[in-house]
Amino acid sequence: MSYDPIDHDFERGLVNRRQILGDAWVDRSLANATGFNADFQNLITRFAWNDIWGRPGLDQKNRRIIVLATTITLGRWEEFELHARAALLGDAGNRLTPDELKEVLMQAAIYAGVPAANTAFSHAQKILSEIGTQIGYAPIPAAPAASSHPGIGRQARSAGKPSLHYTVRTPRNGKAPRHTIVLSHALGCDLSMWDSLANQLAGDCRVIAYDQRGHGSSDAPAALYGIADLADDAARLLRELDSGPVVWIGLSMGGMVGQELALRHPALVGALVLANTTSCYPETVRTVWQQRIATVREHGMEAIADAVMARYFHATFRTSQAATVARFRQRLVSTDVDGYIGCCHAVGMVETTERLQQIKVPTLVIAGELDQGTPLAMAQTLADNIPQAQLTVLKNASHLSAVEQPQAFADAVTHFLLAL
Repeated sequence: MSYDPIDHDFERGLVNRRQILGDAWVDRSLANATGFNADFQNLITRFAWNDIWGRPGLDQKNRRIIVLATTITLGRWEEFELHARAALLGDAGNRLTPDELKEVLMQAAIYAGVPAANTAFSHAQKILSEIGTQIGYAPIPAAPAASSHPGIGRQARSAGKPSLHYTVRTPRNGKAPRHTIVLSHALGCDLSMWDSLANQLAGDCRVIAYDQRGHGSSDAPAALYGIADLADDAARLLRELDSGPVVWIGLSMGGMVGQELALRHPALVGALVLANTTSCYPETVRTVWQQRIATVREHGMEAIADAVMARYFHATFRTSQAATVARFRQRLVSTDVDGYIGCCHAVGMVETTERLQQIKVPTLVIAGELDQGTPLAMAQTLADNIPQAQLTVLKNASHLSAVEQPQAFADAVTHFLLAL
């Protein structure tokens, strides 16, 4: 029987230790070992760095985050500094950016306590001041009062009347935005319907979401609106924000507004995504919209809520995602009655079919396979009449396709944006 002189557990652990902490630190630790602590160095190299860090169940970046959170919680600041510095200077595959480190510290403030996070921020800022030039990081002065939640964006209201509530997310990569994107919601919804997509797109884009008049926190004038009114609202907002040409992503009513905006204010639109929408309803359907207005006037929003949910979501989704449906139902019934009636009139009277040829920008038309509100034939009309249009049909999606099939919707949008 032969004897292998190499302790493979130790050597494997040493490889992981070097990958995470760097050669310089590991070389110093090994060089400083004495008869008093050599056994301990051997123990942590085999058990921590091989038995734990060598497990493939989590990648090294996630294990870094766990160690940082644990050392913050325990107040082991020497270990925190060691692992924070190593994380910021690590290999491309496992390093943390300063923003990612900040998110670890923000989460620790909730689960480990504000005092612990406060100390962690102090240590992290010291490290960043020392190594900032090495990692291309330069802190930018910022006022705490102007801080905004990155998953929601900066919130404000537009000038003029009606005043529109809106949010702006800036690119998380810190670079100039690849596009400015506007997200325009469906009837009876609000800007929160776009949260998932907005946060995906905000990785490298500036993303504006807003509440249409009569919805959410925007003004709700007591009048019957037209789609042209809603398009002019959007134009005023975009000019106020100095947006330049935008990629307009609108679903249902939002898609109708996008068409009209491209026709009335073409300089503001660089591309269109028109989802689950139409350019016109037949007269029989217009009558249905007028009946809905009459019902809401007489009996309020609750009287139409269940029927609207049946249109927005297919039966399987309503059963399997009852909490999501309940959230959208609550949003619908809490919508201002005057605002809803005004927008109902605008939607029911939409008419852009004869002008679609005038839309001169790249356009993605998205249809839901199961959409009863704006069936595939309506999407086909848009795709056939807009010169640079392409059509994508989402499987197992009804009217609110971005909610029922969020990843498929996001994939279609992302693929479209890559070609712009």
